[in-house]
Amino acid sequence: MGPRDVVRILTAIGEGDASVGLLASNSLMSHAGQAARPHWPAAYYDDLLARSKNGPALVNAIRAEPELGAPARGGLPKTTVTRTADGWVLNGRKAYATGGTGLAYHVVWAVADERVGHVIVPADLPGITWVDTWDHLGLRASNTHDVIYEDVKLPADAFVEIPRGPDGVYRDPAAMAGPGSFGHPALYVGVARAARSAFAAFARSRVPSALGKPIAETERIQAVAGEIDLQIVQAETLLHGALLRLESGDTAFLPELSAVKVAIARSVIAATQTAVAALGNPGLTRHNPLERHLRDALCIRVHPPQEDAVLLAGGRRVLTPR
Repeated sequence: MGPRDVVRILTAIGEGDASVGLLASNSLMSHAGQAARPHWPAAYYDDLLARSKNGPALVNAIRAEPELGAPARGGLPKTTVTRTADGWVLNGRKAYATGGTGLAYHVVWAVADERVGHVIVPADLPGITWVDTWDHLGLRASNTHDVIYEDVKLPADAFVEIPRGPDGVYRDPAAMAGPGSFGHPALYVGVARAARSAFAAFARSRVPSALGKPIAETERIQAVAGEIDLQIVQAETLLHGALLRLESGDTAFLPELSAVKVAIARSVIAATQTAVAALGNPGLTRHNPLERHLRDALCIRVHPPQEDAVLLAGGRRVLTPR
């Protein structure tokens, strides 16, 4: 499948359950990375593919750390892999490891011999301990906990270096948007669509005694529904329009991809907030799915590249003499 078909599927999954959409998107991004630049130990990747034929075999990049925070903000991990006679030993603690015990493989960001890279780690190896820390506003079913690696033994080909840039600095791959990085925006567009559906269902069923008819028949609610729809149309058009430009070979567009992701995020949040604000208390009750959709939609902000970094980079690009 091409990127646009994948995005359509992730949008549909996100519309059903954002946490499942996140797990699926993360796994697909790992497979896309392997397709673009094969780096997994052959036996590990063959095993992942074989397991994927029989059911979900989840994989995720395990990057954030309690002390460091988000890797996209800079800095190096404290997690290390140390050479042994026949391979590597992994030690460290990671935070926000989405998938938790449901993962089949971890792709762990670590330092090795003053180099930075990733190690491919089967999830069932001895020395891996999960700490239940996930207590979040949204995406509560994503199983995003802390994980501790203690003397986890790995083969010699498990480590893959992230090369330095021309200036000698490591560039975090997650800090910049790329052609394959639209899985996260896609699933959140699905969340906005789910919010639109929940709003419409409530409006059609809500009949205030003073009104004597469903609020869906009032112009105010119809205008609100139109505003929600406008935001979703905007987000979907940005999402698929960006992919179409990339498919056409528009490489000049690459510096603008991060800004597109921010614009999609703004539209997703605006759509869900508009729905909740129009309904008042019913939109915030846990008995109404809109409350969950709003919480899930707000989580789009934490995925790199984050808004303030994108705006700063875009502003510098605009203001730099050409």
